[in-house]
Amino acid sequence: MAVIPAGKIKHAKVIKRHAMAPPCYAPVTRPFYILLSFLLVFTAVFFSACTPRTSKTTLPLDPPEAFSDSGDAEMPANWWTTFEDQELNAMVSQALDSNFNLMTTWYRFQAARAVADRESSYLLPDIEGSLQVATNYPQPNFVGGENLRFGLAAFYEIDLWGRIGSRIAAERFRAEATLLDYQAAAISLSGEIARSWYGLVAARQQLALVEEQIETNEKILRLIRARFGSGQTRAVDFLRQKQLIESTREQKIFTESRIELLEHQLAVLLGVPPQREIGYLAGSFPELPPLPQTGIPAELVQRRPDVQSAFKLLQAADREVAAAISNKYPRFSISAAPSVRANNAEDLFQDWAYSLAANLAAPLFYGGRLSAEVDRTQAVKQQRLYEWGQTVLIAFREVEDALIQEQKQQESIAVLEEQLSLAEQAFEQLRLEYFNGISDYLAVLTALGQEQQLRRDLIAARLNLLEYRIALYRALAGGFNMAGVPED
Repeated sequence: MAVIPAGKIKHAKVIKRHAMAPPCYAPVTRPFYILLSFLLVFTAVFFSACTPRTSKTTLPLDPPEAFSDSGDAEMPANWWTTFEDQELNAMVSQALDSNFNLMTTWYRFQAARAVADRESSYLLPDIEGSLQVATNYPQPNFVGGENLRFGLAAFYEIDLWGRIGSRIAAERFRAEATLLDYQAAAISLSGEIARSWYGLVAARQQLALVEEQIETNEKILRLIRARFGSGQTRAVDFLRQKQLIESTREQKIFTESRIELLEHQLAVLLGVPPQREIGYLAGSFPELPPLPQTGIPAELVQRRPDVQSAFKLLQAADREVAAAISNKYPRFSISAAPSVRANNAEDLFQDWAYSLAANLAAPLFYGGRLSAEVDRTQAVKQQRLYEWGQTVLIAFREVEDALIQEQKQQESIAVLEEQLSLAEQAFEQLRLEYFNGISDYLAVLTALGQEQQLRRDLIAARLNLLEYRIALYRALAGGFNMAGVPED
């Protein structure tokens, strides 16, 4: 080994001794690079056949060819606009911008995206820098002085069989799933706004109807009182009519409470305190839009965000399996650590010392832990597969449920309207007979109560019809552009 003269030591480049390597005081030689290249090629070729591949996943069920019914109208992405209700449009827009639950879902996506970005950083080398400044105080026979040290440390793992890449892909799929969850939450929120809004419309219509019925019942009570004063009726008829008035007043109290609750519910959905007025005046029910095109079930699988979210979680689980398998293979990494030391700042970058290393680490015995992790990830993948299938089945069921409920509700409304027409005729006939002394008042009272109840039932039935259409829109809806996406 050549000896460097003491007078030249200041200008020599020294390679630091690496752990488990003999000391070397010469620049990095060509054999080192040859050895490094040989290790890379050998490990890549030897383990390339073991690199996990993305497995093909198919839906664990055969989708039906068509839904039981379909319309001709094209459903817009912002489905609530089909009702042509400006108040509803404004509320949905406000809710998409201000609802706290929706904001929570958005930032859940932001967190998942940050995790994916963090995992992606492992494909790049880690580089650290250090600077040390020390002062040595004089001691006997030692003059003291400054000691400066600057160094860099770099580490890079070569992802030969995709362990890091699989983990990155898994986190990206999970981030995509949370974004789809956000879209599903927005669809659900728009549906809740529409249901609550038309529930409020119905409740206010019920209140107006009940107040009208109370007024009608009080007029009849005054007529009965007059007939009772002239001895033309019995006291029990007066009491029965009075009881009907109190029963109708109870309906009014219940309806007023219902209005307050719905206003509170809407306020919270809009992101404002329930004590505050929502600022929207409920009008009347819209005309039911034409039945939308339901498409084919296979298209629904591709369109619904909750179904796509379940599929993204399945893809993430598949990549977790690949990462767990890759974790059983050796890891290859390289590191470098240049540094320099001097007694003053002027000489700091004069003499460099380098440390270069190539590391190959292979798992030999882990007590079955790595194989158990592979088994766990494979089980999770199967779990995600059947969760995806169940989500698809629920999506199909929701469409079919909404279709049959709307169809039967329209039939029910037709029956209710016929019942109401007959009840009105019966009440009018019995009222005339009563005032002509032909029939007693109990029959009149029964007919009046039935007619008033049918009027209230008809409002509730029309609300149910709108709710079933809203459910159908929600079941068919895909993602839509949301102006209220928070700023990053």
